[in-house]
Amino acid sequence: MGIDITKMRNIGISAHIDSGKTTLSERILFYCDKIHAIHEVRGKDGVGATMDHMELERERGITIQSAATQVEWKDYTINLIDTPGHVDFTIEVERSLRVLDGAILVLCAVGGVQSQSITVDRQLKRYHVPRIAFVNKCDRTGANPFKVRLQLREKLGLNAVMIQIPIGLEDKLEGLVDLVTMKAVYFDGDSGTELRYAEIPPHLKADAEKFREEMIDAVSLFSDDLAEKFLGGEDIPEELIHAAIRKGTLAEQFVPVMIGSAYKNKGIQTLLDAVGSYLPNPTEVKNYALDLDHGEERKELISEEKSPTVALGFKLEDGQYGQLTYVRIYQGSLKKGEELINTRARKKFKVGRLVRMHSNDMEDITEGAPGDIVALFGVECASGDTFCGGGLNYAMTSMFVPEPVISLAINPKDKKSADQMAKALNRFTKEDPTFRTFVDQESNQTIIQGMGELHLEVYIERMRREYKCEVETGMPQVAYREAIQSRSDFNYTHKKQTGGSGQYGRVAGYMEPYSDGDYEFVDNIKGGSIPNEFIPSCDKGFKEAVKRGSLIGFPIVNIRCVINDGASHPVDSSDIAFQLAAIGAFREAYNKAKPCILEPIMKVSVEGPTEFQGNIYASINQRRGIISASTEDGTFSRVEAEVPLSEMFGYSTVLRSLTQGKAEFSMEFEKYGKVPSSISEALVKEYEEKRRKEQGR
Repeated sequence: MGIDITKMRNIGISAHIDSGKTTLSERILFYCDKIHAIHEVRGKDGVGATMDHMELERERGITIQSAATQVEWKDYTINLIDTPGHVDFTIEVERSLRVLDGAILVLCAVGGVQSQSITVDRQLKRYHVPRIAFVNKCDRTGANPFKVRLQLREKLGLNAVMIQIPIGLEDKLEGLVDLVTMKAVYFDGDSGTELRYAEIPPHLKADAEKFREEMIDAVSLFSDDLAEKFLGGEDIPEELIHAAIRKGTLAEQFVPVMIGSAYKNKGIQTLLDAVGSYLPNPTEVKNYALDLDHGEERKELISEEKSPTVALGFKLEDGQYGQLTYVRIYQGSLKKGEELINTRARKKFKVGRLVRMHSNDMEDITEGAPGDIVALFGVECASGDTFCGGGLNYAMTSMFVPEPVISLAINPKDKKSADQMAKALNRFTKEDPTFRTFVDQESNQTIIQGMGELHLEVYIERMRREYKCEVETGMPQVAYREAIQSRSDFNYTHKKQTGGSGQYGRVAGYMEPYSDGDYEFVDNIKGGSIPNEFIPSCDKGFKEAVKRGSLIGFPIVNIRCVINDGASHPVDSSDIAFQLAAIGAFREAYNKAKPCILEPIMKVSVEGPTEFQGNIYASINQRRGIISASTEDGTFSRVEAEVPLSEMFGYSTVLRSLTQGKAEFSMEFEKYGKVPSSISEALVKEYEEKRRKEQGR
């Protein structure tokens, strides 16, 4: 095979939007000889960053899709995935972290731990991904990596420790001091390609000693030998420090903090060394699959070539040569011509074309090693499918998929666009589990749902460009919910007599608010007043009824339906009779249970210069927002608030005009909250008018 698995690293670069992830991955590709010239993200030179290969990404200067590549650094093979920072593309981060073994958490030396850094950190913790923190942009005015280190501790609860300190900051950034080797490192040459090691400048000696002692003290917890030498005042060998940092990082109890400036080509090579030294290889990460033949028993996977193959298809793309499936091999290897089975669809397939990706370029290969990330062509599958060989029937646990929070009605402008739109929607929903589409039964409109305005905007733009499909969009529709506020009893009899046997079922019980989930069904029937075989029918009927509330036709959540009595007929009772009885009982009790409308409340974080803080406050208050926290940091301030999603449409334009374009905001779904009565009445009225129009047609 030729690849030593202990020298392989699967890493992702994740961070808040605009922290410099793509700039950093561009430098990594350059120093690993994968590309021969550096291009900037907002491609002024008309080329754009290698990892942002979509035209849209280059225009907007943001990452929309995660891109994968493989590089060689010294004797390490690194599979690198550059993920988006924008919360609207959160699924791209989720699916990448699902298959990665380690991560570089990039932070801006000025912005520090921002709202999206908190989300990314939560995702890293969810998948138990060890990380290195890289404080980027140390050349910017106001850079302070020491403050960022404190924020990592306070806001994210990480045991973050400096293993490097900068030589100069802002426009005087010259290089860095490596606290393990106690040497100064300078990055000379045109693109920082020549590393020069020198003595630590005299004015930094005391600081370096102080931070080194702090580092040794922190890592001594992970190595008894090191602790003994430290307490005995002996010299500590570098290997011992490296081993202790590695042990703490892999245990997720230690986060090494490194510094640099990707834009100014400083600190990248030392970061790559750290990826090899401190992040895990595939054999050091425990991965489990569920054995479908033995009641989903958890089985640990072993990264060995001789074991039967287990691989996970974690991302799909539609290319010009058919569907491209990104695959992470967890056990065994993937060989061209080998037969595998898709355990979800129970379909066998032959591995045809096997490629290694470099952003959107590909290189044909004949075999993929355990732990490797490769791509397959022409395999019919969905995102998250498991492929097995050797008679195994395993399924990898799937990733967390957040629920969409915003909907938009779209209409094709002509017949040709209608055909193309169907193709585009089919492809996008397959590729992206957070993008959903359906046809509204009442209005007959095609509705698309996603994670935010930008998310849907990007897909509509992609339809225009990739499918030449012109669509008109309707007003964004918020995903409201309905709920009840008090307990209400029901006792409903469904009777229907037609020729032959009729329908009969009586259901009695009550409904009440339920805070631990969306819906719960409780069977408290005593003495068989409803026969056992019809209990699931009642559950089915209630499930059907909660799909549409009577206030504004949205799903009903946080409700518990309890049945405690009923009656059946020996001939006329049936599955459908009890389903209809449950639906009737639900409708009878629902209006008495004080139903209310809930709306999605977003956690909004606005960052901008302090001089505009008053304007930012005012803009949030006008939008029914509740400010939860605000922090001032010199000339910069951050305001955190909870604002209803329905009030956030078009906020970016308003914010720009209020702050001369200097502020930015990010938002993510927080919870559902009750709609004020005046708005609730308007929504109900609007819904009733819409119903009247539909019926009048």
